[in-house]
Amino acid sequence: MANDNVETLKAKEKTEPIAKFLRMELAELTPGYAKITMKLAPEHVNFNGLVFGGVIMCLADQAFAYGMNSLVTPSIATNFSIQLIAGAKVGDVLTAECRPLKSGRRVGFAEMTVTDQNGKLIAKATGTTVVV
Repeated sequence: MANDNVETLKAKEKTEPIAKFLRMELAELTPGYAKITMKLAPEHVNFNGLVFGGVIMCLADQAFAYGMNSLVTPSIATNFSIQLIAGAKVGDVLTAECRPLKSGRRVGFAEMTVTDQNGKLIAKATGTTVVV
């Protein structure tokens, strides 16, 4: 069933509104693993001239959604926690990866990382999902 989920998610990614809006791309998806990339643009900067942390969180959340739904769908987030470890700048290409820790019939848990094009750790996140 997970392979069916992967193929369905890959098809949906092509027309997903939020991914298009933020210019996120699904780089890899297998049962229990997702990799999303995004090139940071001037529109991703906040009033301090820094890349908005919410954009980094969106990228991690996108990997979270694909990673968990690759195993059990529909799964939705009930908790998401992120630690912003380092800054990123316009022009950086960020990669978010999701690795589920547990995916059950009712609840799932996952860890996500966000790195830049040099492998520098930008953020670490954890999340919980429920199956609906």
